[in-house]
Amino acid sequence: MMRSLYVIVAVLALHTGLKAQQHDLYTFNPRQYVCQYVDTPLEIDGKLEEKAWKQAPSTDKFIDIEGTIKPLPYYDTQVKMLWDSQYFYIAVELEEPHLWATYDQRDMVIFHENDFEVFIDPDGDTHHYYELEINALGTIWDLILTRPYRDGGQPIDAWDIRGLQSGVHLNGTLNNPDDEDKSWTVELALPWSVLEELAPHPGPPNDQEIWRVNFSRVQWQTEANGKGYQKKTDPATGAPYPEHNWVWSPQGAIAMHQPETWGLVQFSNTPPGKRIRFNGQPNLEAIRWQLRQLYYKQNDWHETHGAYTDDPSQLGLAGEPITVIAGADYFIALYELGDLKVRIREDGKIDQIHPTEAQE
Repeated sequence: MMRSLYVIVAVLALHTGLKAQQHDLYTFNPRQYVCQYVDTPLEIDGKLEEKAWKQAPSTDKFIDIEGTIKPLPYYDTQVKMLWDSQYFYIAVELEEPHLWATYDQRDMVIFHENDFEVFIDPDGDTHHYYELEINALGTIWDLILTRPYRDGGQPIDAWDIRGLQSGVHLNGTLNNPDDEDKSWTVELALPWSVLEELAPHPGPPNDQEIWRVNFSRVQWQTEANGKGYQKKTDPATGAPYPEHNWVWSPQGAIAMHQPETWGLVQFSNTPPGKRIRFNGQPNLEAIRWQLRQLYYKQNDWHETHGAYTDDPSQLGLAGEPITVIAGADYFIALYELGDLKVRIREDGKIDQIHPTEAQE
């Protein structure tokens, strides 16, 4: 049985020098999902009536973006995923007694109202990743992030997912406070012909390939007005109450743009209905997380000293198999564990060095 990653980290700490701090273990245990293969294309209507959807497992219920330190969401949200040779299929059911959406033009800032959001980093390097948002009207906002905002990333808002299929089904009535609704469901088909732009290779994933993925639900407190709903305001400030951010894999902070803490989705050639376990790469994930700690600490060091350090011991990482090259405005850190070599840069990009690359 696959052990959770935080247990694996404890083992690696004994055998490879990895020293995950106690408060880091929480964010090193991302949620996992095995996405299974379907032979017949799905009808994208938001109703989720196909046998494949009924057989596909649901993710864990969404929790607060900060994790278990916050109260559980008061409405349930769960996702299912499937794939075939053409599409990555995503379906979600969102419990909702007050269906509300007014944004009706593509690329509006959908999260200013209630929405569902998808984040995909195919190669897991935390750079060049996809974001897609949709509301109960079916309005889409899709974009590419060149890198996280913390690292100076810019959104490419004019980019569209060519060939995207989407469907929304309402179990209730939209913008009508005179009744109580039940839920809304979203069904998406994202073409591999587009997702491959940022993927490790052309075409669909290979069997057992793992991508970084996360899902978010933005939920505002609302109240009825003469036309439908509006955001509920705080009498003390006159401003709307802050939105809730409920996610599949918790971020440990109110920050969706931390791809290193997204969940792990493994694509499998097995059909839905057949039980299969996630088969991850715990050594690789542990090393990535250790290098991410170095990145955080290097940023703190730079803020204090005006330059990065090439001495891991100054970052509390003495004895680790890490080599660092650094200057005033750059660093490259390399972690070597046998043939496994992983590096990270000052801009946060992390990648694995494969044997063929090392020989060049």
